[in-house]
Amino acid sequence: MAMRPLLRIPYTDPLPHPRIIPAAANSAAGAVVALTEFLAPSLRASSSASASSGNGKTVLLTGAGISVASGLADYRGSAGTYTLNKTYRPIYYNEFCENHEARKRYWARSFIGWTNLDRAKPNAGHKAVARLGELGVAAGCITQNVDSFHPTTHPSLPTIELHGYLRSLICLTCSSEYSRRSFQTQLSSLNPAWSTFLTHILTTGALTTENPLERRAKGLKTNPDGDVDIPDAPYTTFRYPACPVCLADPPTRENGAGRLRVEVDSDGAWRESSEGGVLKPAVIMFGESIPKSTKVRAEEAIDGAGRILVVGSSLATYSAWRLVKRARERGMPIGILNLGGVRGEDTFYADVPEGDRGARAVRVSENVESVLPEVVKELERMAR
Repeated sequence: MAMRPLLRIPYTDPLPHPRIIPAAANSAAGAVVALTEFLAPSLRASSSASASSGNGKTVLLTGAGISVASGLADYRGSAGTYTLNKTYRPIYYNEFCENHEARKRYWARSFIGWTNLDRAKPNAGHKAVARLGELGVAAGCITQNVDSFHPTTHPSLPTIELHGYLRSLICLTCSSEYSRRSFQTQLSSLNPAWSTFLTHILTTGALTTENPLERRAKGLKTNPDGDVDIPDAPYTTFRYPACPVCLADPPTRENGAGRLRVEVDSDGAWRESSEGGVLKPAVIMFGESIPKSTKVRAEEAIDGAGRILVVGSSLATYSAWRLVKRARERGMPIGILNLGGVRGEDTFYADVPEGDRGARAVRVSENVESVLPEVVKELERMAR
């Protein structure tokens, strides 16, 4: 039987209430103690002969919760999109590929949202991850985030971007990559009225505040992945450019009968009569297959580590949840630092040893940016 492709699909069932493990980790201070206990074996392993192979070290799996302090929206937090906007529905891969109007809507919203994403910076949580790598505690990082903060903050600590990244676009026809910043400049040129509107909302401060409630009060609904919903906006007027590679040298049709038609209007906007040359963000959209190479690398990262720490993720996508499931099946200690419930956490912690203070299992519900840097400080003390 052929294996089904691994898709990025959201999980919509209610999440369980977090079961704090150990019980003493029910405060920020207790969480720091428990997480330090959990990561300490990896610190000791980093100075042993086995450290070079990664055995005993921790692999980190991060989600949107680690980037909230940078001003980016998450999905399921107290101020997350699914919490504040019950009608929110992300675009699916097949919609983007097949529907010109859906792409107009996507790129119009992304045009507004990109400003905030491009300006956002890594926070203390990302820097703590970098330090865990420097201490030899972390063997690598698997992230569901598409903001590129991890590879920017710790280029020497291997990062697997499970769901791709927003810093580039990729052509659906020729697979060429294209800079998102250059694309933004073209969008501004093709859509002068939208560009004026963007300038206006920037002056209102709607995109400078990190509080999603304040943004909503100013008429914007900020969603994950640089998406901004503007009620009653004329999305159908929005225009976007074609892939410059396909435009300059149209690819040959699959059957070899001539070249694909790639056409633009007098301003350079992609025309619906085109047969190719559509640029897509280099993220794995919902309903899209994760590349096999990425899937294999993520599995190898789990298999090569001694334990796993989930940071800022509810594991609401199967692609992330299955990695923790794999870690459990391998008998690895599992730690979770996430504010709120996590998919399947009852199963992950079904057999926690009595009296364990965090060495084998940790589950805390605290803010990443306030807890993880303190854990790093404790590990630094231990390393002296």
